[in-house]
Amino acid sequence: MSRYFLLIYILCFSPINLLGQNVTLRGTVMDSTNTSPMVNANILAFPKNNGERTQFAITNDKGEYVLRLEKEVAYSIEVSYLGYQKLSFDYTATQDATKDVMMVPRTNDLDEVVLEYKIPITVKEDTITYQTDAFVTGEERKLREVLKKLPGIEVDREGNVTAQGKKVNKVLVEDKTFFTGNSKLAVNNIPADAVDQVEVLDNYNKIGFLKGLQDSDELALNIKLKEDKKKFAFGDMEAGGGIKDRYLVHPNLFYYSPNTNINFIGDLNNIGVKSFSFSDYLEFNGGFGKLMDDIGGYFSLSRDDFSQFLNNTDFRANTNRFGAFNLRQTVSPKTDINSYVIANSSSTQTESITLNIYNNSDGLLNEDRAEENDFDNFFLIGKATAEHEPNGEENITVNSFIKLTENKGQGTILTESENQNTFFNTLQNVSAIEFKQNVEYSKRFSRAQTFSLEASLALQNNTPENTWETDQVFLQGLIPLEEDDSYQVFQQKETQTTSFDLILKDYWVLNNFNHIYTTFGTNAKFDAFTSNERQQLSNTSVNDFSENGFGNQIDYRFNDTFLGMEYKFLAGIFTVKSRLFYHNYIWDNDQEGISVNNSTQVLLPAFDAEAKFNSSEKIRFRYRQRMQFPTIDQLGANFILRSFNSVGLGAPDLQNGRNHSYSLSYYKFSLFRGLNLNVGLTYNKRTQSVKNTTVLDGINQFVTYTMFNQPENSINANFRFGKRINKIKLSIESRGSYNEFFQLVNDNVSKNLSRSISATGKVETLFDKWPNIELGYTHKPSVFSTSTSKNIFTNSSVFANLDYIFFNDFHLKGDYERTKYTNEAQNLTNVFDVANASLFYQQEDSPWGFEISVNNFYDVRFKRQNSFSDFLITDQFTAIMPRIVMFKISYKL
Repeated sequence: MSRYFLLIYILCFSPINLLGQNVTLRGTVMDSTNTSPMVNANILAFPKNNGERTQFAITNDKGEYVLRLEKEVAYSIEVSYLGYQKLSFDYTATQDATKDVMMVPRTNDLDEVVLEYKIPITVKEDTITYQTDAFVTGEERKLREVLKKLPGIEVDREGNVTAQGKKVNKVLVEDKTFFTGNSKLAVNNIPADAVDQVEVLDNYNKIGFLKGLQDSDELALNIKLKEDKKKFAFGDMEAGGGIKDRYLVHPNLFYYSPNTNINFIGDLNNIGVKSFSFSDYLEFNGGFGKLMDDIGGYFSLSRDDFSQFLNNTDFRANTNRFGAFNLRQTVSPKTDINSYVIANSSSTQTESITLNIYNNSDGLLNEDRAEENDFDNFFLIGKATAEHEPNGEENITVNSFIKLTENKGQGTILTESENQNTFFNTLQNVSAIEFKQNVEYSKRFSRAQTFSLEASLALQNNTPENTWETDQVFLQGLIPLEEDDSYQVFQQKETQTTSFDLILKDYWVLNNFNHIYTTFGTNAKFDAFTSNERQQLSNTSVNDFSENGFGNQIDYRFNDTFLGMEYKFLAGIFTVKSRLFYHNYIWDNDQEGISVNNSTQVLLPAFDAEAKFNSSEKIRFRYRQRMQFPTIDQLGANFILRSFNSVGLGAPDLQNGRNHSYSLSYYKFSLFRGLNLNVGLTYNKRTQSVKNTTVLDGINQFVTYTMFNQPENSINANFRFGKRINKIKLSIESRGSYNEFFQLVNDNVSKNLSRSISATGKVETLFDKWPNIELGYTHKPSVFSTSTSKNIFTNSSVFANLDYIFFNDFHLKGDYERTKYTNEAQNLTNVFDVANASLFYQQEDSPWGFEISVNNFYDVRFKRQNSFSDFLITDQFTAIMPRIVMFKISYKL
């Protein structure tokens, strides 16, 4: 290990020592009256000898700048600011010095303008523009590698982008949404040499005249293409093969012109790379932030069968077939049509070994469970959008959306516990179709009056089927099995949903400091749910469980009609928005012999307050009160089979729950200091909720539902700090949660606590000619406490990443992570190493590239993780892909 640390020290700190040869020139840029600082003025230092890079700086809100220059190098320094004459002076970097500058306003005379140099970074209100040529070296292959070199922008391994310390919600190309707007499709596929500028658009709104009226925290990236790529076909193709019949084919083809954009991304591989994940699905449906304003919609989305498939990210084997096609056509200067289709087919093998610890009043019960599954999954998502802007004061957008899924799986389950040892074969088949039509209309009648309307109609049909086969009786006393040599239990479910949403909103601008918004809306939802369980006997007869209280047929209707008013005012640095909404909720369900009608009227308040100290520093407080309603499967008056060890029984008369949410966040970003800071604290309180009541018998569970009125609390905190010092970037990121919740098990009510923290610190180098290394350490302790036990889990890992371009044509990448997992209650410790490496070669001006890569170098076969629920503690080994060695060839169009 000492050799490894010595190598890391040499690679990291030898270049840092060379940074000691830097010279700092600092000062202040003021106007000629010496009273007004020049905020966001650009200072450029052009070296007079070849081989040195141009250096630049931007002034902060006090007009201060800092230039870090190579020692003993002579520079020509230019200071520029919009509306002022450019100022130039020579400087040789011999020692640290101070140079203040005064700018003189430009005269009205029109002189000949000669564009000699594009300013690397310009800042205008909510927009930061980067000229990428000032930051790249030419060896970059994809947009992600360009973005990582831009100050204030970060890209993680998956392709999620953070700018100014905030997550990027949408990616545009030439002011138009790229595919779905998801950052990963863009940054992992757009060729680096096509990019001219990157614009960071804060408080983004696709409809210009709604900006400032609709509150938007969206951050967008707008990619500007080089002039020779604005009417051009470009892209690249990659193909590879490896030992044990591994293969990869990955074409990316793009055509851009002023009126037509065509994009195609394909992926065919059996190396475990998934091109579409659950987080992508959330972004497709509006993003996590938007969905968290609709808690019921978020949990419904996260629990559907399609999401369960997408959540599988660890495999023993995987073959993935992915295709995405995007066509955007400008029909006229006022009308745009944008459409895309995303299709994915995959074959997946998963394996897990789990220790389940059941906690009840009788003590703890351990279950060892081994599961293997083979899945064949297919989904298709399509969307077509027509946007028409007859003028700058009106916009109409029509969206059509369709989703098809067909997921099939077969597997085995072996469960061993104190009083049960059973082997199951399982089958599952999920088919679903969803169609949604959406219309949005906005019009500004005057500066004081703006109106918007949004209406949508959605139709959905979901039909999951499950089969369990075993040679032993299971769920004894909970399901009415007839004695047989073997047991086959079938379950069929179907959910048909029709929903309609309408929102009308009037924006009344009294003056620059006072706004009044009025909202009217309605949400109507109609669900039809059926479930049926039966046993297929060896003599071909059928034991229908419906004769013993199983089988549900529910018609469910829900309507929320609301009227609300919001008052927004600006006072100095403070923006305050308070609102009060009146909701009339009606929810009914009809079942065989049962009809339950419910209604409630409630006033729901909300409050927002923000103090904006400047364009890059603010603090915000938010309060929300929400209602939650039971899901249709919680209302069933008959039994339903939940899994091989669980039976549920709903309650048709369940009422609504209520949640209170308080959040406080602080944000600071400084290009001048290379600093970003985000701190957040959220407190949630449930005063009434639908709660599971569980009867545990060994591992078997009988679950019913009840209204629970004791408050449950949770606190979540996050901290993110980043600082760039010369060519070194430091960052600390931490998340923590504290939850108090009750478990209702075997007629006992007990209070449980869970606490978890995740803290990561890392240092990253940003050299031009030296190897770039990222070193970090992550520590994740978690504690789960009940009235009778306490469980402590710890995950800690050390990681290192290498990125090195040498001899101009070679690009070496590598990453290494050592993880230590500890389960104190079981006295279990597990340590494993994961490493990946690749070497890419491409001659300058050659379209051909060659790469050798090794994934999972140490051939680790399992990873370990844990989770908690009301009464269950889970410690799980999950299979991952084995070592994969690949040789790849790429061709750039």
